[in-house]
Amino acid sequence: MIRFSLVCDQGHEFESWFRDSAAYDDQAERGLLSCAYCASTKIGKAIMAPQVARKDRESGNPDIKIRENLAALPQPVALTSPEEQALRTKVRELHAMLTAKSDYVGDKFAAEARKMHDGEIEHRTIHGEATGEDVRSLLEDGIDILPLPMLPDDRN
Repeated sequence: MIRFSLVCDQGHEFESWFRDSAAYDDQAERGLLSCAYCASTKIGKAIMAPQVARKDRESGNPDIKIRENLAALPQPVALTSPEEQALRTKVRELHAMLTAKSDYVGDKFAAEARKMHDGEIEHRTIHGEATGEDVRSLLEDGIDILPLPMLPDDRN
């Protein structure tokens, strides 16, 4: 596995894991990558410093330290116009409409979608979570899925 720092055409930076560099190239070429903040599909690799193990680092839970360090980093922010605020409201309304009229299947999304596609169970509208690998596999098999629109401040 390899982790890349990515950046969208709007300047939002985020990270993602890939099986290898070729997997990133394939997903980027097919437009499967999108910004975690604005959903832009114009994604590129950001400059990334390599991580080097050091013996002088404190011991302890690295996950807690990472979260503390991330919380202290500057985050991209914007003051939006009334038109952009209205668009944010519409995105939230679309998300609410899509989830209200579908069954939540959690992390079983990929399996349920595949069963419906294969005719094993009756087709219905569902939503849930899927790994990047599951999404890629579903799309490659011609199963028509789409990401739910969600704003970064809705992810709490």
